[in-house]
Amino acid sequence: MSDKLKVLVHGTGFAGQGHADAFRAVGAEVVGMVGRTPSVLEKVAHKMAIPYYSTDWAQALKDCQPDIVAIGTPGGAHYEPIRQAIALGCHVFCDKPLTDKGASAVHLYELAKKHHVKTAFASSFRYMPHILHAKQLVADGAIGEPVEVECISHFNLERDIPFGWSHRKEAGGGRLNNNFTHKISIVTSVIGEKILSISGEVRDDLGKAPIVKGVHNFKTRREHIPKDLNDPTLEWGESNVEWTYTVLAQLESPMATKPVSVLFKHGGLNPRFHEDHIVFYGTTGAIYIKGHYGHGPLYTWRQEDKTWQEVALPPNIIDNQPKVEGDTERNWQYLVREFVKDIKGEPFEPYQTFKEGSFYQELIDLIRQNSNAIDVRNLQ
Repeated sequence: MSDKLKVLVHGTGFAGQGHADAFRAVGAEVVGMVGRTPSVLEKVAHKMAIPYYSTDWAQALKDCQPDIVAIGTPGGAHYEPIRQAIALGCHVFCDKPLTDKGASAVHLYELAKKHHVKTAFASSFRYMPHILHAKQLVADGAIGEPVEVECISHFNLERDIPFGWSHRKEAGGGRLNNNFTHKISIVTSVIGEKILSISGEVRDDLGKAPIVKGVHNFKTRREHIPKDLNDPTLEWGESNVEWTYTVLAQLESPMATKPVSVLFKHGGLNPRFHEDHIVFYGTTGAIYIKGHYGHGPLYTWRQEDKTWQEVALPPNIIDNQPKVEGDTERNWQYLVREFVKDIKGEPFEPYQTFKEGSFYQELIDLIRQNSNAIDVRNLQ
């Protein structure tokens, strides 16, 4: 009999396969995989040497009796599988977004508490090495009291990526669900977890996308863009979710006497002119990190010399990183490592749970309302 934790994976795409690899890397046993398309499911399960595979989630839960389930499907398909897993006492590792709306996400959080199961919410780019370095620097007083954070990114995504879950609100799509969740997690990890206020504006500047059959992996969807977009037989699907957002927030920080202001500006379809970046400003200095998720390098600015200096990653952060290629895959493994330690009763670093996942979903609902705008036409 194996004493390894047993994991059942929901999803056959990039996330599902990445979750399976992450749990295997920390010594868990992936006992099964569930997917929607039989031919794709069989191919992936054989490739990954997963012994059990099924298109029936409820049956798979009974057959596999997992300790943990890993949810790697689009957000709109999360609620019912997670509810069923929690009812059977499974711990749950879930990719972002937790669900497609705040109310259902909160319900899952409450269910998990009721059934005393542990949960992990994978807005996991907070584990990027340079973000961890920034957290360490800010805590050490490198910028004085934090006062402001700026997160700027422009992805220039192809407008003709095939229609799918990312185009629909009810399926868990949108840039808030799939970009902002990481950004707010990054900022709170460095500044402080308590969010005091939030407001925002969103825009669907896409409109429609071509419908193409056979797209099963989010990472390879660009390969399926039709060669002739003017083909009269081509079908189109309608987008109903944001591709651009601007969000303002205030955070409480144990390192600051006043609330810290945060700007999140993301253009999913807009081209970048210069680097995407994250900047932490303080009363005596600043930290600039290149890249939309803090890929690096990292620079500091000090009031004394008023110059930007590149700062290398310290050995303790490098040594603590999982040894795996790919930022997303490495961050998943970092979170899985701490999650599994917690389940086993070993010392672990605090990690985000369904508490944060449900709260983020409530925030996204509020931002999408665009209800904070003030009509000033009568003043002109």
